[in-house]
Amino acid sequence: MDGPSKERQQLSADNLYRLVRSEFKQVVDRRGGGVAIPLGDALMSGFAVFALKAPSLLAFDMQRQSDAANLKSLFGVNHIPSDTQTRTILDEVEPSQIRPPFTSLFRQLQRGKALEPFVFFQGHYLMALDGTSYFSSEKIHCAGCLEKKSRNGKIAYSHQMLAACLVHPDLREVIPFCPEAIIKQDGQTKNDCERNASRRFLEHFRREHPRLPVIVVEDALSGNAPHLADLAAHRMHFIIGIKPGSQAFLFQQMQTAAEQGQAQVLTLCDDQGTITHYRWLENASLNESHPHVRVSMLEFWEIKVNGSLREFAWITDQSVNEDTVAILASGGRARWHIENETFNTLKNQGYQYDHNFGHGDKNLSVIFALLMMLAFLVDQSMQLCDQLFQAVWRKMGTKRELWERVRCAFRQLQLTSMRQLYQLLLINYKAIPPAATDTS
Repeated sequence: MDGPSKERQQLSADNLYRLVRSEFKQVVDRRGGGVAIPLGDALMSGFAVFALKAPSLLAFDMQRQSDAANLKSLFGVNHIPSDTQTRTILDEVEPSQIRPPFTSLFRQLQRGKALEPFVFFQGHYLMALDGTSYFSSEKIHCAGCLEKKSRNGKIAYSHQMLAACLVHPDLREVIPFCPEAIIKQDGQTKNDCERNASRRFLEHFRREHPRLPVIVVEDALSGNAPHLADLAAHRMHFIIGIKPGSQAFLFQQMQTAAEQGQAQVLTLCDDQGTITHYRWLENASLNESHPHVRVSMLEFWEIKVNGSLREFAWITDQSVNEDTVAILASGGRARWHIENETFNTLKNQGYQYDHNFGHGDKNLSVIFALLMMLAFLVDQSMQLCDQLFQAVWRKMGTKRELWERVRCAFRQLQLTSMRQLYQLLLINYKAIPPAATDTS
């Protein structure tokens, strides 16, 4: 077997799980000696909750004794913590300690040449950035919770995170990086915000991926001079959405240029009669406050034969011309992959994104969110590279059915590997009946 094939073998579920386990074993346990549950086992057990798509930590705990052999053989967990032990141990873990597995998995994808299809434009990758909320309560809270006081005096507590993924207009898969938690920082009384989290993320990203060429795609909230300066400082390019309400100065420049015949236009029509119209203006001033910040502005209209209309606009630091305008617009539209293929997948395809697995007093809520995203990265890697996983998914028809059958096989059979599990499902998955739906 040649080199590339061997590298692709390293992207199977079993090898990816081993890589995660290896990284977790390196995490320093600050509890000292004499502990009953090693930190690596607690972390890997938490990871298994999301790898198996357990509906809750309680459901996972109820099966931990009967699942002990498979947790050891498939996930390398020798000492399985109870749900209470899991919450207690993981609450003390610093979120930064979960970063190394993300980087190691990304390196493995690079070595396996799995990222080559993600190259988007002139050797650059598209990286979508967006913030999302994953916890909200008026009762449960911790020191890191964001707070929002309503007019009636009630306080809503929440956790958010800034997520980042490699995306491509032609691919369903996304490759997530380690998210940045949007939480109150140590010693701070003010709420954290997406802008501050973005600065922290960019610093982490460039330290961990110093030579990765990326074009960042974001929504209109990011189209400001300080953020563009941050991107430039970290050697990142951008395609950022804009709206007339928040970037009126740019739209006025475009209108003036169009009236004077200085804006460039390109209109195309495909075989189905869909009209695509582009208009762009280079060397435009970002806004009145920062006239020296120059960008290219690009507008896009798509008109279907039934009269339906879609329109978008972006700013970019890339050169726009007849050869590049269509691909740059497709990159701007690919930002939605972080909504559709990431957040919606986590919410609707078994990851229980909106479920509170445990909040804790310190870091537990953030740690669970990171472990969920880590399991998602492993799944996306298998979806992209593992032919056995792809075949089982096709046979199941949906991700929900796939995860249900995986959990059932995990509970009912004594297994030696995930490969064996997937092979059994591929041969005769109906021989493994689904368990009763868990409502815990």
